[in-house]
Amino acid sequence: MAAVETKLEGQVALVKIDNPPVNAAGIDVRIGLVNAVRELEEDDRVKVIALYAAGRTFVAGADIREFGQPPKQPMLPEVCEILEGSAKPIVCVLHGTTLGGGLEIALSCQARVGIKGLKLGLPEVNLGLLPGAGGTQRLPRLVEGMTALTMITSGKPISAEAALEAGLLDDLQDGDPAEVALAAGRQVLDSALTPRVTAHLENRITTNDLDSFRAKTRGEVAERALKAAEASNLPLSDGLKEERRLFTEAMASNAHKGLKHAFFAERAVSHIPESNAEARDLQTGGVIGGGTMGSGIATALLLAGMPVTLIEMEEDRVAFARDTITKNLEGAVKRGKLNAEQRDATLAKLTCTTDMSALADADVVIEAVFESMDVKREVFGKLDHICKQGAILATNTSYLDVNEIAGVTSRPQDVIGLHFFSPAHVMRLLEVVVGKDTAPETVATSFKLAKKLRKVAVRSGVCDGFIGNRILAHYRKSTAYMQLDGAPFEQIDAALEDFGFAMGPFAVSDLAGQDIGWVTRKRQAAFRPDEERYVEIADRVCEQGWFGRKSGKGFYIYDGKNRSVNPTVAEFAQAEREAKGITARSFTDAEIVDRYMAAMVSEAARVVEDKIALRPIDVDAVFLFGYGFPRHWGGPLQYADITGLAVIVQRIEQYAQEDPYYWQVPALLRELVEAGKTFNDLNKEG
Repeated sequence: MAAVETKLEGQVALVKIDNPPVNAAGIDVRIGLVNAVRELEEDDRVKVIALYAAGRTFVAGADIREFGQPPKQPMLPEVCEILEGSAKPIVCVLHGTTLGGGLEIALSCQARVGIKGLKLGLPEVNLGLLPGAGGTQRLPRLVEGMTALTMITSGKPISAEAALEAGLLDDLQDGDPAEVALAAGRQVLDSALTPRVTAHLENRITTNDLDSFRAKTRGEVAERALKAAEASNLPLSDGLKEERRLFTEAMASNAHKGLKHAFFAERAVSHIPESNAEARDLQTGGVIGGGTMGSGIATALLLAGMPVTLIEMEEDRVAFARDTITKNLEGAVKRGKLNAEQRDATLAKLTCTTDMSALADADVVIEAVFESMDVKREVFGKLDHICKQGAILATNTSYLDVNEIAGVTSRPQDVIGLHFFSPAHVMRLLEVVVGKDTAPETVATSFKLAKKLRKVAVRSGVCDGFIGNRILAHYRKSTAYMQLDGAPFEQIDAALEDFGFAMGPFAVSDLAGQDIGWVTRKRQAAFRPDEERYVEIADRVCEQGWFGRKSGKGFYIYDGKNRSVNPTVAEFAQAEREAKGITARSFTDAEIVDRYMAAMVSEAARVVEDKIALRPIDVDAVFLFGYGFPRHWGGPLQYADITGLAVIVQRIEQYAQEDPYYWQVPALLRELVEAGKTFNDLNKEG
């Protein structure tokens, strides 16, 4: 079947794009469009061309199969110029998600009709790029400046109604794309729809628009897109040349490398050894524990359409859990994810009780109780007797040994770790922790559940903290060491926020609760090596009952939405320096970032080396979707590739001169440098 087909209906030529699943603007579509327009221009029977697409959407963007491949002619900019220069007017009918190159095709046509439910956008900035086929030049000629700049620099799509109001669409209809296309073509013939050549229209971006956006634009990606949009003040041919120059510059940028890596990471992590195992059917879920995490997990299951039974130990805790879940669903209503009727129907699927026997028929049970091995062993011992055969028994532990938990049951093959991230109904990451006896079917079923919950599942082996928290526990020590050696914690937070993290590590700990890390540190104290430096500042904070936001004070002092530095923390730091004979020194922001990232990369490399993570890209996905890692860097190991592995090794060796126990070059990292390879080379092998 051809990707582009033509059919004549009187004086209207219907041109259909049919390149499933999303009609991507691949080479076959591009060649087909060019050939169709050129042939129809020569056909005297044709007075108007109506372009539409089969399937669930108009062109949804570029063909990802062409990413990283040599360019194939004709390129999309040439296609758009041919469409715009057509001797016969082209009306384009848009439905589904018309994004990126799809919208640029539409902008090149002489009229645009949308079908209700349509979304339109230029999301190229999400890959570190900018529209490269005239989007930054033609859009400002159709819509007012602020709308154009918002779409170009943010990548956020707009609704069909908003597009019609802005002038991006000439009409909005209901119906089948082919039927609407024929009707639109006839409207052009009848002069009920007036075609306009976009290139002949005046640019509508004003100097005030540009000044307003410059004041709030942050980051090289948005700034480059803004510069391209500014070029729409030039004649179209000149503006297109500047857009192409900036697009080529963006293609070579580190931000594009990182964002493209992040884009593919979400897809790569689904390739697991257990992919071919038969997943079990999952209809009903159970959750044990109704605290913040358990209630969040229950909410996620409910939002996926599953009836949920939640178990708490006491009646007042049952009421608290139900109230928390109700509030979570209210939040979904406020965000437009549910309406009031859907909220009520979802809540009707929830059963909260103290009776664990109510879990007898659940297909999957997720334990989310206190992070104590004794407590978890007791729970799983009970579940072993209560749950039906074939049920998935999952623990939400953040650190503890899944194998030991599975060992108290008679069915370790059905036990797995499902490590959610708080808030569990919002955060996208789900670490799937596979024990030594976990059956392939259990793993496959867990990935099926993650997809049902719209989570990004990453397979992990068993170790203390799994992928994310194991790495976190290591690199957080680097911040404690810098703090003790003289860097104020607020400087560390600010430096890392400037690097791209939404929050610095001390602010994150305050948000999560300082007591969480304190419990872990106390658990690990008995087997902490004598050679390891240990910083007590955070312990002093916790001893005061200062656990962060929930107590109103931690490293910071909280007053409503405002926060200020807790001055007592500096006193704790100075007292510890004096006790240990340490003279405070200053740190630059760049050194803070370099040390933090070197520590993160070193432990991430060990996680890959120890086969806890399948591939480096799995580590990157964990940090992108669960730890707020700056997306434009693509994850810690993609950051290492961009920075240069030899540079990372050199930094670790330099820092090792002051602390040889903490700063050690991982064997895998050194091997890659010696072989002239990167972490991404390992992704290609995996």
